[in-house]
Amino acid sequence: MPQQRDAVFPAGPQTLYERNHYSPAIRAHGLLFVSGQVGSRKDGSPEPHVPTQVRLAFAHLNAVLHAAGCTFQDVIDVTVFVVDPQQHLQAVWDVVLQHWGEAPYPALTGVGATWLSGFHFEIKVIAKIPETAANR
Repeated sequence: MPQQRDAVFPAGPQTLYERNHYSPAIRAHGLLFVSGQVGSRKDGSPEPHVPTQVRLAFAHLNAVLHAAGCTFQDVIDVTVFVVDPQQHLQAVWDVVLQHWGEAPYPALTGVGATWLSGFHFEIKVIAKIPETAANR
């Protein structure tokens, strides 16, 4: 019998998830698949200041990880999307490194994008759910 999957929702406003009909994360087979997190304000609109937008994206990401009993140290794979990386990558990366943690670092794929619904940065991850959190 296949293992069931279940959605993970952080505490707080769910504006983007409700508006766009998706789950913040899916827990399945001991892994957590987190949807792309962006630097949205409480109303779902983009934060215009890029470094602040990246900080908010990490705050949203960390809230989803926490809701599943994980931390960023449990993340094994990261994909980041950056609009106009030639202009924004340094500002984005300066903030990313503040949240990255200690080695060994997760695998990383970076994608330059032309449009992210008004956002300049998006991060999606896969995390290994710790044994202590697996039974939540």
